[in-house]
Amino acid sequence: MSTKQRKIAGREVHPIGLGCMNLSHAYGNPPPQERAIDILHKAIELGITHFDTATLYGFGRNEALVGPTLKRFRDRILLTSKCGIHGVEGKRVIDGRPESLLKMLDASLQRLETDVIDLYYLHRWDKSVPIEDSMGAMERMVESGKVRALGLSEVSVATLKKAHAVHPIAAVQSEYSLWTRNPEIAMLEACQEIGAAFVAFSPLGRGFLTDVDIHPEAFVEKDVRRAMPRFRPPYFQANARLLADFRVAAADAACSPAQLALAWLLHKAPHVLPIPGTTSLAHLEDNIAAASIALRPEMIARVEGLINEHTVTGGRYSAATQAEIDSEEFA
Repeated sequence: MSTKQRKIAGREVHPIGLGCMNLSHAYGNPPPQERAIDILHKAIELGITHFDTATLYGFGRNEALVGPTLKRFRDRILLTSKCGIHGVEGKRVIDGRPESLLKMLDASLQRLETDVIDLYYLHRWDKSVPIEDSMGAMERMVESGKVRALGLSEVSVATLKKAHAVHPIAAVQSEYSLWTRNPEIAMLEACQEIGAAFVAFSPLGRGFLTDVDIHPEAFVEKDVRRAMPRFRPPYFQANARLLADFRVAAADAACSPAQLALAWLLHKAPHVLPIPGTTSLAHLEDNIAAASIALRPEMIARVEGLINEHTVTGGRYSAATQAEIDSEEFA
């Protein structure tokens, strides 16, 4: 497979983007700002052109990092962010009211130090607000020239269709990896039908599908994985038993486990764009190199048979967080 560009929101970008979340948020203590800036600059050097952030990440700190750092490269990159979840008095709040979304956009533009966001997602559908109302506000963002294209995150096909009827949806973003196969139920096909890109977040299973040995008992207090069933006993111990064979498969494919996971995603469909995140320069280089890895059909079948919705145990979110999610779930 070559590093042929992929299309999203009317633009051509590198097949692998950069999820910027963990430079400020989610997996424990974020890296020092100097290292975070180095990661962003190295991503540009390696040819990454798709950068993903959100109002939620670090309660605005991630946008305040990404925007100024990438400002001089602004015309070369696809800059994406998200609204609909923000921090209120230090707590995470889902709010899809039109007036709230419009305020979030203006705050994001200020932090990002830009006049326009290339692709702006509704981070979560606020189930207390009709999706048509939230999308109506986002359509006004496009009409005002502050946003170029609209996307949705973690929604069902039914919600996608309702939103798309209000304004064209350029991309849907959801968790997708070997160990989270939910988009294969219906969303990948639905995106293809309407010409939308599918952006795969957490494509490395939140670090599981790599050569890094994860020890959940050592997760720091702020690590969101502490509340995720797959990383808790007895589920994690069962899931960890899959890793030895997966790492052998990666060695047989002459690549790292992370590269195998990313190359698998790129082989699934031409409208799939993974956005792995990292705080390591070495892992960043490793991830980007996955775009040039060709997998034989027998290797694709091998890893799919090893890690899938039947062999992985435990939910991907806690019950409380899962209730916020609208995307399709396996029975």
